[in-house]
Amino acid sequence: MNRYGTSILFLTLFFATPLLSFAQEATIPKLIWEITKVDLGTILQEDGPQIAEFNFTHTQDSILVLTEVLTDCGCTTADFTRDSLQVGETGIVQVVFDPLSGVGDFSRMVIVRGNLQSVEDTLYIEGTSIPFPDNPLLEYPQKKLDYGFRLDKVNMGEVFTNVPKQKIVELFNFGATTLFADSLRWSAPEYIQIRQLEDSIPSQDRGLIEISYDGHLKNELGFFQDQFSMGWEEDHQFSVELIGDVFEFYSAITKDQLLRKPQLVISKKEIDLNEISATEVQEIEVILTNRGQQVLEIKKVQGNCNCLKLEMPVTSIRSGESVTLRITFDPIGRKGIDQRNIYLFSNDPVNPVQLLILKSRVE
Repeated sequence: MNRYGTSILFLTLFFATPLLSFAQEATIPKLIWEITKVDLGTILQEDGPQIAEFNFTHTQDSILVLTEVLTDCGCTTADFTRDSLQVGETGIVQVVFDPLSGVGDFSRMVIVRGNLQSVEDTLYIEGTSIPFPDNPLLEYPQKKLDYGFRLDKVNMGEVFTNVPKQKIVELFNFGATTLFADSLRWSAPEYIQIRQLEDSIPSQDRGLIEISYDGHLKNELGFFQDQFSMGWEEDHQFSVELIGDVFEFYSAITKDQLLRKPQLVISKKEIDLNEISATEVQEIEVILTNRGQQVLEIKKVQGNCNCLKLEMPVTSIRSGESVTLRITFDPIGRKGIDQRNIYLFSNDPVNPVQLLILKSRVE
């Protein structure tokens, strides 16, 4: 390139750079919302309409007037601040959801428009609406003393170690007395907390019980089965069984950080033993390697069957090193197509839980 071409390129980049920088500057939105999504949680239809409130602050010098608030469903209606707002003043949008208009999980969208250009913001409400049962005896078949539940166990699902997981459980009061929240008594490990959401649950009516499970306090990863007892009288308690899985929580990391973290690599993630005899114990070896820069910690290795024996010489693997996971599978009592799952929990932040599958056809 000649010196004139070089000069033109330099000048072009020099003058374009401020323009690019200016274009990349974040623009301040005209409305600053405290929140843009409200989770109404679990709603019983007999509880009636539920209100979600969205507060905002006007940031611009021009006078703001909200012109309309649109909802995407007849189950929601909206009211909003209709006064003119100067810079720094606040307003509110109230959205009312009628649980009689919808059943099950819902997610509704609300669009807010104003007189100023580009004022068109989107808000959301979500939750679960549960209809009143036509036949409580059929819909709450799991009886515990005078109380009916839909299922015999409470599935907490995936529980992470950063925040407790809440689960809402329906209870139908088949008894003759009202159940008051301040009379509820329960006995459970410290990582399980129980509360009644309504002040009272009348006879032949239903209510909601919130179960909170703290995976950090549990201090054990993988599948769990727990029990606690509860009731409204000391000598009138019943047991509740919980199941679920606890997973370690890892926050997002940058690409540069990723290169320095532990990385678990499994030599085989799916092993097909083909046809095997039900009387012949199988021995399998799998190599676990740490391709990261920091020490890899194998926190737990868990199989989904007592027929599996899992052994490792060490659980700490330094950078670039490997260890052997020895798997012993006893197929006695099994027949036909069989699949065993083995879960490996580690401090690999990208893949903290990895699955190893063992397939066979037992003759």
